[in-house]
Amino acid sequence: MSRSPAPQVRWLNDREQAAWRAYIEAATSLIDSLDRQLQLDAGMPHAYYEILVRLSESPGHRLRMSELAAATRSSRSRLSHAVARLEQRGWVQRREYSDDRRGQVAALTDSGMQVLINAAPGHVGQVRAALVDVLTAEQLDQLREISQRILDHLGAR
Repeated sequence: MSRSPAPQVRWLNDREQAAWRAYIEAATSLIDSLDRQLQLDAGMPHAYYEILVRLSESPGHRLRMSELAAATRSSRSRLSHAVARLEQRGWVQRREYSDDRRGQVAALTDSGMQVLINAAPGHVGQVRAALVDVLTAEQLDQLREISQRILDHLGAR
């Protein structure tokens, strides 16, 4: 029985390795920074904030759970756990989807909207301090273009 040879690995050169490591460290540090700020100021992780934002931007402040999972790039089980925690806090309610009894809708409550309104200024301040204000306008445009190219390539949008 013969095996086909393993594909040749294209190892990263020094320039590529430096770019990759800088990117991954910056992205991880940025998310950690945002998470710390939201925990301190609003008592929630960044993932919960993202759920509240997505619901606030949706018609009627509600989304099917499957759509919310896709929008937050979360597995259904992870999202279900997060929504359960948000329900316990009174920020989100789950309801049966009116057109299809198999699905559920997550709906932002008035209390959840108020929490989001209160958390947003600190979050935006941290986004500015950690990212926006340290880059030039040209660098921000480049960051958007680079990020969009990666998302397009990965089929993420």
